[in-house]
Amino acid sequence: MAGFRDIESGKIYIGVEEPAKLDQAVETLNGDKPYDGTLVATGPSFLGAHKGGFAKATLNVGTALGDWSPGVSGRAVQVEGDVEVIGEEATNAVYIDGDVFVTGAVDCLNKGRLASRFGTADSLGKSFDIKHPTKEGYRLRYACIEGPEVAIYHRGRLKDSNTIELPDYWKNMVYEDSISVQITPIGKQEDIYVKSFDSEKIVLESDSDIDCFYHVYGERNDINPLIVEYEGETWEDYPDPNLKLDPSDKDRNIKDPNYDTGQNTKTVV
Repeated sequence: MAGFRDIESGKIYIGVEEPAKLDQAVETLNGDKPYDGTLVATGPSFLGAHKGGFAKATLNVGTALGDWSPGVSGRAVQVEGDVEVIGEEATNAVYIDGDVFVTGAVDCLNKGRLASRFGTADSLGKSFDIKHPTKEGYRLRYACIEGPEVAIYHRGRLKDSNTIELPDYWKNMVYEDSISVQITPIGKQEDIYVKSFDSEKIVLESDSDIDCFYHVYGERNDINPLIVEYEGETWEDYPDPNLKLDPSDKDRNIKDPNYDTGQNTKTVV
């Protein structure tokens, strides 16, 4: 079979057209003249056999190269340096069928399906799924409780005291008139009631020594209240545009008065 061997040339051009028409390498200059050692092809290129057997792209790369095999099994492309991909027509500019391993930070700009998962949950709710801690061959799936407010809670046990001390940051994080308290006596029935409350402490009253579990809820006031019902077709129609902006965006205002619809829960009547 005839072929070229030991070629030494400033440029190799493969194509049927005149180089001046399709050869963009002539525009890549080393000072005032073209670089030596450029390779130009005006048709699809193939390096190694790949699945499909036809040109799925301009450059088609596979690992089947006769007796030779890559130093890392299955690796078709090794790149040292930056890579830029500019999508044109495909819905998914980069399509990966397999796992991805990244050692640095990833900024995907939360577009499309990623945004719908990170920005808000769908009708399936927010959940975690882990290997079952006690049953072999099983998994455990839990989901978050949901409600018409953005709230925080504080829980614990109170003994030999009548005051539940709330975390110091609560006074700047919750509507004081949204606080609610649940009390469960321990060991015996007790008449325990809430004497007073604010965003710093809950004061209880009882005819006997207090020993109880407690659970305190409060709606957050450091962000705009949740707009529970709104007109729209998808989650992207949510009225407050600030929630769609990146947290680093200087224009993001999570206390935008234009979207303050008032707190959702009031416990002071």
